[in-house]
Amino acid sequence: MKNLAIVILLTGLFLGEVNGQVLSIGPKFGVSQGDVHVTDGFQGDDSKMGYHLGLFARINLPIIYLQPEVLYTNTGGSFSNNSFNYDVNFDRLDIPVMVGMKLGGLFRFQAGPVASYVFNSDMVARNGTRTSIVPPKEEFTFGYQAGVGIDIGNFLLDLKYEGALTNSINNFAQVPTDQRQNQLIVSMGFRLF
Repeated sequence: MKNLAIVILLTGLFLGEVNGQVLSIGPKFGVSQGDVHVTDGFQGDDSKMGYHLGLFARINLPIIYLQPEVLYTNTGGSFSNNSFNYDVNFDRLDIPVMVGMKLGGLFRFQAGPVASYVFNSDMVARNGTRTSIVPPKEEFTFGYQAGVGIDIGNFLLDLKYEGALTNSINNFAQVPTDQRQNQLIVSMGFRLF
């Protein structure tokens, strides 16, 4: 059974080379401009520049491609109410799974779901007081991404919009808060093979 799996894997890799690379893997990094949309007496203020880095894999099928990614993302934004102004930062693991279609050999468009695991978050009041935010009970949040991209040789360039479907933080200072994040993402990747 083990030998059969090795033969299938090697055959798949060989056919991938022959048929224009069925599987591509490589690093990906970029920047994002994120903001938070809050309710319950708070309002979103300034957006925050963030960054991400990680790995992607692309599976090229006859008409479409599948591109799962695993990315460390640092992002955030700011919000306020009548009395206070706050900046929030999120460290999270993002797992987008993009489904896309190529237009010619250069352009492509894509969309798909993204799951995010918030493993660290904090809030800084504009007066400098830092408060750790307890992650939500549901540590995974869900959203969607959609965008366009170009492939030039082994380089990938993506421009995507991410919208939130579930809440990032359930409460702020024990006040129920629906705090969802949206961001504009620019990424560059490099296919190693």
